[in-house]
Amino acid sequence: MSRPPLVPPLKCQGIKTKLVSVIQKIAETREYSRWIEPFCGSGVVALNVQPKKALLCDTNRHIISLYQDIQRGKITAATTKEFLTSEGEKLKSQGEPYYYEVRTRFNEAPTPLDFLFLNRSCFNGVIRFNRKGKFNVPYCHKPERFAQAYVTKITNQVRQITEVLRSVDWTFEVRDFRETLAMAEAGDFVYADPPYAGRHVDYFNSWSDADEVALAAGLGSLPCDFLLSTWHSNEFRTNSAIDLVWSRADFHMLKREHFYHVGSSENLRHPMIEALISNFPTIEEAAIVRPVEQPMLFALDSAA
Repeated sequence: MSRPPLVPPLKCQGIKTKLVSVIQKIAETREYSRWIEPFCGSGVVALNVQPKKALLCDTNRHIISLYQDIQRGKITAATTKEFLTSEGEKLKSQGEPYYYEVRTRFNEAPTPLDFLFLNRSCFNGVIRFNRKGKFNVPYCHKPERFAQAYVTKITNQVRQITEVLRSVDWTFEVRDFRETLAMAEAGDFVYADPPYAGRHVDYFNSWSDADEVALAAGLGSLPCDFLLSTWHSNEFRTNSAIDLVWSRADFHMLKREHFYHVGSSENLRHPMIEALISNFPTIEEAAIVRPVEQPMLFALDSAA
């Protein structure tokens, strides 16, 4: 029996916990010397594929700072437990006002541990910033959020990541995707998970049609293999970028049904058809997509 996926300490909309096994299976069919991600996000894919060498980039400096501090040993399982236990007690006694006090503190002088606290106590575990780069997600209204079991879960996630980072040669950097793609060389493997156009575009920076076009052009001119994940369709609409940008003759597409747990209520959470696009034929290219009316009822960040 395969082991369950390693879950990062950060919750992140669009996290690929349930798709990582497919991504990993595809990556295992390719030979590469360095893994590159221009949108590393929560880091869940790299943490499960576990390449020996990797360049993991994102424009969200708070995510990068968190992983850099874990890598340097500045943040450990012990310091995480101490911090979340202490802050959790304040949240329990003061409730909502304390959440907003931490949010203000973070927006004035951001630290990775405050970012982790906010991510795990904000509404629905969303990472969202306004145009001024300020974290603006409201409170989850759970003053007892950081109960001992919850702190232990997050602490264990930090411990697992620490163990992974000790055994690999990974570099975390704040970079625009254009800069990251320009660093790719023959023998690399690029995995791209960009903000989904028309959906979670306020994750940290805006994402435009022009960005989508530039990404497709950048990936299409790479001297190495790439795999991209994006949304294809749901029961209400189809991603127009699939036909306009990603249906090039030299691109290959694999579809998978996915279920995101990011709506404010169950009736707002719907299955999504994901598209995995590459510049090489995948091992499951002829796979049949499950019909949308038979959703896979699991929540992506329920394990987070």
